[in-house]
Amino acid sequence: MREKKRKKKKWLWIVLSIIGVLVLGTGGYAVYLYKTAADTVASIHEDIGRDKSDKRTEEVKFTEKDPISILLMGVDEREGDRGRSDSLILMTVNPNTQSTQMVSIPRDTRTEIIGKGKQDKINHSYAFGGTEMTVATVENFLDVPVDYFVKINMESFKDTVDAVGGVEVENNLDFTYEGYHFTKGTIQLDGKKALAYSRMRKEDPRGDFGRQERQRQIIEAVIKKGANISSVTKFGDMFGVVRDNVKTNLTFDEMWDIQANYKEASKKLEQFQVKGANERIDGIWYYLVPEEERLALSNQLKEHLEIPANTANAN
Repeated sequence: MREKKRKKKKWLWIVLSIIGVLVLGTGGYAVYLYKTAADTVASIHEDIGRDKSDKRTEEVKFTEKDPISILLMGVDEREGDRGRSDSLILMTVNPNTQSTQMVSIPRDTRTEIIGKGKQDKINHSYAFGGTEMTVATVENFLDVPVDYFVKINMESFKDTVDAVGGVEVENNLDFTYEGYHFTKGTIQLDGKKALAYSRMRKEDPRGDFGRQERQRQIIEAVIKKGANISSVTKFGDMFGVVRDNVKTNLTFDEMWDIQANYKEASKKLEQFQVKGANERIDGIWYYLVPEEERLALSNQLKEHLEIPANTANAN
């Protein structure tokens, strides 16, 4: 039903990772960077009009290590266009079992768009109603709470990669896209190449899954490279990238509480893909997920979040 990989990896929490690297690894600049980090997080805060998910009966308490969920949203926003959510990854984080689960949701998944009252591709929820509608639609599709979100403008891949001086990734597919040729094996990417590398989809036999894997590669490579940066100028560049391209409903204090109380969850990371099939409906291609697959995945996530079965009804 689900394809699962188990790997030990670094956090993919973009804001948490970047802020953590910048603040904790800077020696004499720590006080200055702490304040800059706090100011940066304040500037990227986005309120979606709720204190907790409707699928929660009680608020999450970090000090009690309640399992949490974070929706990573990669959006393709360009001038004059709100864009669509090209990448949706739900992370459930359980420090009690010392594990994190990541579920990639294909952009063409057909589901009810909450607030529009119709079935459509899940990535259209962002074009229709922004972050709030996307969060509500993902919650409805998976029938689990989305406690927090981190939204990244995919255009920022270019700026982020350049800010750390380029990255190295292991490419498993030979392809050409947007004028760049990417050979198999270890390749070096600057910002423009990284953006093209992360966008290609149609030439990949894995479709969205392949593109999402390349996006994760870039994010992990940025974090790895950022951990070795010692130049305060580079720190400033990275803070600028975050300010310009990231939004989240996490506060600075919440980020630090998560860092302090949820580190154990990084010990085991499991990745899952939503299983389904492409099908044309009224001339449009959708990714259709069988109900039994959706229910099984929903129950798995509830178990990881330690949510009793009777607290949320399946669709």
